[in-house]
Amino acid sequence: MYLGIDIGTSSVKAVIMDDHDLPVATASVPLALSLPRPLWCEQAPEGWWQAVVDSLDALANQAPTAMAAVRGIGLSGQMLGVTLLDASDTPIRPALLWNDGRASAECADLHARFEDFADIVGCRAMPGFPAPKLLWLARHEPAALARARRILLTKDYIRLRLTGEAISDRADASATLLMETVRAEWHDGILAACGVDHGQLPRLVDSTEVSGTLRGSLTGRWHLPSGTPVAGGGGDNMCAGVGVGAVQAGSAYISLGTSGVYFAANDRFVPAHGGGMHTHRHAVPGLYCQHAVVLSAGAALAWIAGLLGRDIAGLIAELEAQSLSTDATPVFTPYLAGERTPHDNPLLTATFSRLTHMTGPLHLVQAVLEGVALAMADGHAALAASGARIDRIFLTGGGARSALWARLVAAAIGQPLHLAAEQRSGPAIGAARLARAAIGGPLIAAAPRVPASVVSVDARLAEQLDRKRSLFHGQVQGVRI
Repeated sequence: MYLGIDIGTSSVKAVIMDDHDLPVATASVPLALSLPRPLWCEQAPEGWWQAVVDSLDALANQAPTAMAAVRGIGLSGQMLGVTLLDASDTPIRPALLWNDGRASAECADLHARFEDFADIVGCRAMPGFPAPKLLWLARHEPAALARARRILLTKDYIRLRLTGEAISDRADASATLLMETVRAEWHDGILAACGVDHGQLPRLVDSTEVSGTLRGSLTGRWHLPSGTPVAGGGGDNMCAGVGVGAVQAGSAYISLGTSGVYFAANDRFVPAHGGGMHTHRHAVPGLYCQHAVVLSAGAALAWIAGLLGRDIAGLIAELEAQSLSTDATPVFTPYLAGERTPHDNPLLTATFSRLTHMTGPLHLVQAVLEGVALAMADGHAALAASGARIDRIFLTGGGARSALWARLVAAAIGQPLHLAAEQRSGPAIGAARLARAAIGGPLIAAAPRVPASVVSVDARLAEQLDRKRSLFHGQVQGVRI
């Protein structure tokens, strides 16, 4: 048995996986977000830890025998978070998250200082990434940054609480933009430009390497074996790739979670020089990964459901029973928190257009699904333009459970999608697989599970979405152009 823990944006998920990659028991605990100012998005690190404790408490009560058989723990987590800890390892301030957009000016400053920035780290600086956020802290909260004994990513804060070790893996760390991606080591010049030093950053290990062992005070509480090893793990995007099976060059996945992620595995380093694209190290040794990201996917669906005062599952069920034509729905751009791919603009805003007296609540909901699908198609186009090889695309994330949304995405990008076997636990499954690899086992079971089904491209739906595409592209910041 192997335990995978994924610290997401909206919840912590934990899964016990057996030797055949099948989940034996799962637990999930929600997390709260803080939006203190426009463009800001923060979260309390203590909330992550408490949700991990609660989820493992639930697994210990639900499946004590399986927990006692766990041979390794893997960690996955939302990427790009900046957590500052003082000398007693207490958080100094809330963590700045991946969709925090306050550091635009700092991005420009980094590019001015390093002409070859993207070639060093894998992409241009964008506001959600740690390097510009640390520079922002150096300028606006210098006392907090000076007090920081440690600067950790989300899952690495949990690793510290679990093992006492301040360590990160080279895959997740490559997305901080503080690391020379090919060499896989911190970059002295960029660290200095952002006002941090080596001593504040964690030691680096591989994703499939043991990073420490579980504290003895925790093993009894959760029925885990003494000295349980904890693997390096990875960012949630890399772990989702391992979880769905995107572990070879040419394999890809689309995740419809809080954000929308289009991830492609590559066997060569292809730095992204624009279009909101980014390239990092994969959690699989020897591979890199290219990303296109839509900042508001499931978040956009949750937003419209909240405005309507309805439950998401109920809305989707009602919508799928109605079979609305896309010709009757408004055009929606999902830029509720700005956008990364392909616009790289934290100031973009979401818009509806083509509203009429006939527009009802379900039309608005379907327009949101269509808008996210068209945004993911922009990501597909950006990846293709970069030369990324895409042989097979998996679909995962909570949104993948909607047959309508899956059909819309397949039609928008013009390629079939293979539904992942575990749509909501992909990163946690990937983390568990990394734990197995860290103690000498195979990354993927000898007989991997076959995806449940394939979502084919509906030619009629693709034609309808294509008619909407020009309207979608003209709808930026509420102005038709």
